[in-house]
Amino acid sequence: MSHEIEHDANGNAMMAYAYRSESDVPWHGLGTKVSNDLTPEQMLKAAGLDWTVDPVDLYAEVAGNRLPTGHRALVRSSDQRVIDVITNDWNPVQNSEAFEFFNDFVAHGDMSMETAGSLRDGKIIWALAKVKDSFDLFGGKDRVDAYLHFTNPHQYGQSIDVRFTPIRVVCNNTLTLSLNSKSKNMVKVSHRREFDPEQVKEALGVAKQKLAKYKEMAEFLSKKRYTDENVVDYFKRIFPVLTTKTDSKKELSNSAERGMEIVKFSKQPGAEFGKGSWWEVYNAVTYMTDHEIGRSVDARLTSAWYGANKNLKVRALELAAEMAEAS
Repeated sequence: MSHEIEHDANGNAMMAYAYRSESDVPWHGLGTKVSNDLTPEQMLKAAGLDWTVDPVDLYAEVAGNRLPTGHRALVRSSDQRVIDVITNDWNPVQNSEAFEFFNDFVAHGDMSMETAGSLRDGKIIWALAKVKDSFDLFGGKDRVDAYLHFTNPHQYGQSIDVRFTPIRVVCNNTLTLSLNSKSKNMVKVSHRREFDPEQVKEALGVAKQKLAKYKEMAEFLSKKRYTDENVVDYFKRIFPVLTTKTDSKKELSNSAERGMEIVKFSKQPGAEFGKGSWWEVYNAVTYMTDHEIGRSVDARLTSAWYGANKNLKVRALELAAEMAEAS
């Protein structure tokens, strides 16, 4: 089986997660289980990420002459493997620098380290920290926790990405915080300039971030009722039929039919909260992307954070809000 999460020479997943209970184990227990009070540095080491990436000049042999190419190999210190090829103006950010971003927050008790790991053979390093903030729906029964997600790519053309990520506790669905891609709930930093963590913290407004906007949206969806016709239209638009000669007459795609089934027969955890509301319909999509769509657990994780499923969730929330407003 192909893995998005990197594995070391012994076959161990290069990932660590904070253990709280058997019912709260992320991604089916992939990686190393650690206590929930680790420092960022301890989480870095537990996940096997305590290595550096070092630029090494590349040369071309031409007619017996060694000529500079203007490119550099990004070499990992732990195994001397070339992770990518970069240009001279691309500044690598070491994993230790990325994790230091969390130091003050963890020390002051504002956050706790949750998970960390390596994807795509070291090209993507991530850390997820739980923010001491949350909100509840339906009288405290349906809780949404806040997390800060830091992505440090060792891949040419990719930017450092720091964003808030809400997670619905009852089903461990990774939600999408912002309806606007330009929102200050996320910050991207180009590798073409030096990484300044203080600048990122200021831009995010981390200390004052309260998820108020998302709570308002969630409450709005939880109070708006759908009709059977609305739901059919919703899933048709989220999971359209990709027309071919064999399915040109098909009304619903397989994914759309599955979404309808989840809603109709309450087949997702937490379905009892907001039954009949657009909150239920939207979370049918987040449940599918996080727990069903994809060839493996780690493939779903990667897609939910960096791939097609991330964009799908944004679309699902926007359309749910649009249709709830019209209902």
